[in-house]
Amino acid sequence: MRSFNIAVFAGDGIGEEITKPCVDILDQVISKVGGFKTKYEWLSAGAAYYLETGESLPQSSMDKARDADAILLSAMGLPDVRYPDGTEISPQIEIRMELGLYAGVRPVRAIPGIPPALFNPESHDLDFVIIRESTEGLFASHGKGEIINNKTATDTMVITRDVSERLFDFSLKLGQKRKAQGLSSTVTCVDKANVFKSFAFFRSIFNERAAGFSDIETNHMYIDATALNMVQKPHRLGILVTENMFGDILSDLGAGLIGGMGYAPSADIGDDNAVFQPCHGTAPDIAGKGLANPTAMFLSGAMMLSWLGEKHDFEPATKAGQMLQEAVDLAFSGGDLVTTELGGSAGTMDVYNAVSSALDTL
Repeated sequence: MRSFNIAVFAGDGIGEEITKPCVDILDQVISKVGGFKTKYEWLSAGAAYYLETGESLPQSSMDKARDADAILLSAMGLPDVRYPDGTEISPQIEIRMELGLYAGVRPVRAIPGIPPALFNPESHDLDFVIIRESTEGLFASHGKGEIINNKTATDTMVITRDVSERLFDFSLKLGQKRKAQGLSSTVTCVDKANVFKSFAFFRSIFNERAAGFSDIETNHMYIDATALNMVQKPHRLGILVTENMFGDILSDLGAGLIGGMGYAPSADIGDDNAVFQPCHGTAPDIAGKGLANPTAMFLSGAMMLSWLGEKHDFEPATKAGQMLQEAVDLAFSGGDLVTTELGGSAGTMDVYNAVSSALDTL
């Protein structure tokens, strides 16, 4: 029987509370589909680990994550735990950089029964994707910025041809897949090419790569106009591909369109490795209270299964990923399951039980 090794980082705050139910849900859907199994190795990293040991991401954890078939990561960092330079503990960024996970995939897909946080009537059937370059851009300065004579601070944006070409090819191929599925597939390069030379370079590479995908419609949009259109005309969007910092900001806006961060999954994908994690943070204010919404974690797990299926041309994993997404949709579709951040009373185990029950019916 096929087996996949999964590296698991529970992280900080609500991380462990939503990771264990996610692993249980993954085991349930895998058992239902059959044909493969998963083995989990729980690894140490994060702000709490930094407080205990003085390091946020031990080399042993990094090595095991690199060798795993996939990485499932919850959330890391605590607001009051910082490096000496004042920045937060963020091993997830280090993992992206170390493993070259250049394609940050942030789906913006409405879940039946979930009221959108931004009450746009067109938000109820949204299904578009933000592709955030995750290894360079302004984030290339992570840990490298300078403060000069206590008068000037500098961080340097980096755009490279190598990473940009792979990012755009990934996005254009995703456009082809979505077109075959009957989904919105226009690939839009989001930049600020009218002001910055780095973004003019970014756009020129996009145009070069798009020329090789004549079956896909492509477009350009400035970042400010994109933010406007995501609120006013989100149903017209297909795939937005952009720089790291812009993608970071747009991802949160996208989450607002579908109910909030508790419903926003993500993946950071490279040529060989991939990390799957919810877009939200560690929420230390509700940690230990059983209130955390695990939906984004479940959907990130579904993305992991689908990626394993595609990467290894293994249909059972692909089917399991699709089934888990269907179970989440079914659990919320009646409108009775309302999580605490939306004013309801459903906590972590309420969502887990509802999704588990939905899986039993599929």
